Amino acid sequence: MAAPMTLPLSTAKPAPRNGAALGDRLFVVGGKSLLLLVLVLAVLLPLLAIFWKGFSGEAGQGGGLLAARELFASANFHWLLGNSLSVAFTVAAIVVPLAYLFAYALQRTLIPAKGLWRGISLLPLLAPSMLPAIALVYLFGNQGLLRGLLSDNIYGFWGIVVGEAIYTFPHALMILLSALSLADARLFDAASSMGAGPVRAFCSITWPATRQAVFAAFCLVFTLTITDFGVPVVVGGDYQVLALEAYKAVVGQQQFGRGALIGMVLLVPALLSFAVDAWLRRRQGEAMSGRAQVFEPKPCKLRDGCYLALVLLVCAALLAVIGMAVYSSLVKFWPYNLSLSLKHYMFDDTAGGGWLAYRNSVTMALCTALIGSVVVFTGAYLMEKTSGQRLLNQSLRLLSFIPMAVPGLVLGLGYVFFFNLAGNPLHVLYGSMALLVLCTIAHYLTTAQMTATTALRQLDGEFEAAALSLKAPLYRHFLRVTVPICLPALLDIIRYLFVSAMTTVSAAIFLYSPDTILAAVAVLNMDDAGNVGGAAAMSTLILLTSAGASLLLAAASRGLLRRSQAWRQRAPGH
Repeated sequence: MAAPMTLPLSTAKPAPRNGAALGDRLFVVGGKSLLLLVLVLAVLLPLLAIFWKGFSGEAGQGGGLLAARELFASANFHWLLGNSLSVAFTVAAIVVPLAYLFAYALQRTLIPAKGLWRGISLLPLLAPSMLPAIALVYLFGNQGLLRGLLSDNIYGFWGIVVGEAIYTFPHALMILLSALSLADARLFDAASSMGAGPVRAFCSITWPATRQAVFAAFCLVFTLTITDFGVPVVVGGDYQVLALEAYKAVVGQQQFGRGALIGMVLLVPALLSFAVDAWLRRRQGEAMSGRAQVFEPKPCKLRDGCYLALVLLVCAALLAVIGMAVYSSLVKFWPYNLSLSLKHYMFDDTAGGGWLAYRNSVTMALCTALIGSVVVFTGAYLMEKTSGQRLLNQSLRLLSFIPMAVPGLVLGLGYVFFFNLAGNPLHVLYGSMALLVLCTIAHYLTTAQMTATTALRQLDGEFEAAALSLKAPLYRHFLRVTVPICLPALLDIIRYLFVSAMTTVSAAIFLYSPDTILAAVAVLNMDDAGNVGGAAAMSTLILLTSAGASLLLAAASRGLLRRSQAWRQRAPGH
């Protein structure tokens, strides 16, 4: 009786199980190994190339130890460093408190039309950093609309500060909105029952829970400001900064070693900020417990009125700047002929890249969004939902988080030094669309990775266990169950990568060729050629494209969210 029972089990069952196991191993180990190779080529080797180029003493390159000593000891470098630090600290000191109050108004008060104010506040994210600077030229430049309000022109220190403040405000706001959205109503009820007023409750509850986010926002604003050269190019005037000097050294003077040395200097504040922020996160621990109750603000006319006034003031300033940029792109000849015309949108008749640059940007943004989302989401799944390969997982996580601490300008310099080597077989990629896509994915990898990881961690581990018990290949489960459930998060990643690719300039400025010039780079070129109206038109076109794609993907994400909830109910384990 035993033999007939064991024979079918031994002959029929193992084959599918072994086949599924072999496919799973190929999917997991092969996928992780391929991702590691990509991260080494896209992140690690370009960064190592910066240090190699900075310390190598090639003739005419401006690098080497002797050049480093001369550069760091020179009065010009001290002047540039002082200017950069002054601008960065001033911008951070203005933006972070203002963004905190704005975020507090959206999360902890009862002001009306919160969605509208939030949308307006995030508009600068949809345009390159040069757009606020171009608008400032039309508002407060030598022939600006509001020139009479200033005792001096906008060019210089305060022009850079105001332009960078507008550019970095939504970046700080997103961090602070996330932090202030987490609040346990029980703590505020307890404080109220003990007689604590609003100020005491803020100091004892809200501030301790959000101070780490305030520091993170400060570090982000500081790093974005000190490494951006888009605003200083337009409104800097004679006030020079380190990021602009690195750009000139590489693009204008072909002194790659000097550019690498300045790039290493610009890498220091980002690395220090990243390290301190990670340390503070470990000390703070969890923001809310699982028993927390949602905080609902209570009506207060005086508080809500004051915060509404602040929100209206900030949104009015942002709309004035962005509206001025759009309006100036439609003016025929500023300030002598203010009739409306599409003359500046005829890019083929002007220098700077023309419609080719816009088409290239859309192509790069689509490729970055589609390829990057697949790579990021699949990699996050392999790291979060599969076991084994501990060393490989640790290496992948480390390389995935490095781009968060690397400014785009520095990463772009690394790509120049690594991929432009004559002896490098990958040299053929230099100047190609493929390299621009690879660099952009690497630049914005960390944020997309964190979004994917957050979505995947919300899935029950029983999904994968059920797939294994049914002897289904893991890749099939990934495609048929995990991807449909996480599709809203995947669309958010696509939206983030598309908008970032459309607006990026810091890394791509060193990597394009005449055939692969991008729209954001064309803005710089047109402004440099004196065609400020054309630069405003191209910036407006980037803004409208980014906004249109964001609205479409946001609507699709909301529609799919309901479908994903239905998937959760039908999936194994529910």
